[in-house]
Amino acid sequence: MKQEDLKNLTFETALQKLEQIVQSLEAGQIKLDDAVEAYEKAMFYKKFCEEKLNAASLKIEKIENNQAGKLELKPFDQEGENA
Repeated sequence: MKQEDLKNLTFETALQKLEQIVQSLEAGQIKLDDAVEAYEKAMFYKKFCEEKLNAASLKIEKIENNQAGKLELKPFDQEGENA
């Protein structure tokens, strides 16, 4: 994938391309060489999406009242939390 393509690639676009590749592979009407190339692209988009999701989850914070009664942001702890 070209560097300029990566700059403009969004999670939504990557996910859409991944879904298109999966659909074409499931249809089974692709030549073997093209299927291998499509699989390699799919793996790239999968990794890209996973990285974006992981980065987003690190940014998620929760708002709580501290002991002084003021609002503050804290990292969201998924274990033991009821959203």
